[in-house]
Amino acid sequence: MNDLTATEPSVGASFNEITQLTITARQRAVQAVNTELIELHWQVGAYISRKIEAAEWGDGVVAQLATHLARTQPGLRGFTRANLFRMRKFYEAYRHDAIVAALLRQLPWTQNLIILNQGKRPEEREFYLRMAIQEKWSSRELERQFKAALFERSVINPAKVSSLMRQTHPEALSVFKDTYMVEFLDLAQGHVEADLHGGLLRRLRDFLIELGRDFCFVGSQYPLQVGGRDFALDLLFFHRGLNCLVAIELKVGRFEPEYLGKLDFYLEALDRNVRKPHENPALGVLLCASKDDEVVEYALNRSLSPALIAEYQTQLPDKKLLQAKLHEFYALNADE
Repeated sequence: MNDLTATEPSVGASFNEITQLTITARQRAVQAVNTELIELHWQVGAYISRKIEAAEWGDGVVAQLATHLARTQPGLRGFTRANLFRMRKFYEAYRHDAIVAALLRQLPWTQNLIILNQGKRPEEREFYLRMAIQEKWSSRELERQFKAALFERSVINPAKVSSLMRQTHPEALSVFKDTYMVEFLDLAQGHVEADLHGGLLRRLRDFLIELGRDFCFVGSQYPLQVGGRDFALDLLFFHRGLNCLVAIELKVGRFEPEYLGKLDFYLEALDRNVRKPHENPALGVLLCASKDDEVVEYALNRSLSPALIAEYQTQLPDKKLLQAKLHEFYALNADE
């Protein structure tokens, strides 16, 4: 064995360390460039805004500015007349909120424009800014979440969780949803549980995005042995932020109270036989095709397990209807 062969493992480890350093440095460089670009758009938008507010400039001057920049800096992209007005709108939308303004620098210009143009309320824009940063959504996924009316659904229908989950895992309230959109499965109207289960496995990447960034897939039909009997849990995940296993049971019909008993049993089996010492107790999700919120409330009120009852939808919701309900929600709360 020569010297090179003897040191190959340590040399390989060193190479991996250098590779990771280069990846990290490149990521920081990309983020630094993006931060500077957003800062530039902010400053240009602020300058144009002040000039127009002071009646020193009109729309025609902004058009002249775009022409001037195109002529004097031919390599400069994105400074068309339309984009210059977007920069002005960008600045004016956030200039009075320093906390939100700081978030803008963490997202690319494309994602910022999606949120700016599609967000109707300041709180809605802040919601999507924070979620896009947290979940690292692509512009395509961000567009999908707007179409799925995630903000409206989160405000009107927060997650339905048991009292125990609310007490022991309050942070879970911001992790789980009341409704999960699975329109990407293209399920037929009369689908059965096998169709739903198989579809989620085939489109696991999309389902993981819908669940949230910290979810990691553990297994399907996960085997649990209790006494002399074998059981199979539909889907098992691990949530890194909550540091716990998450059991998901699928039901293609409406929620029935007796479903909670089976989920409780699975959670007990996971905690006794699967959970590692450093992990928190397992959480459970019943994902049903439909549910009656009053029945859900009664069922969860006495539940002794950290459980959540959610609904899956195979088509994107009527966004206009949800926006109308949100308007009513805010009006009612304003009167209180």
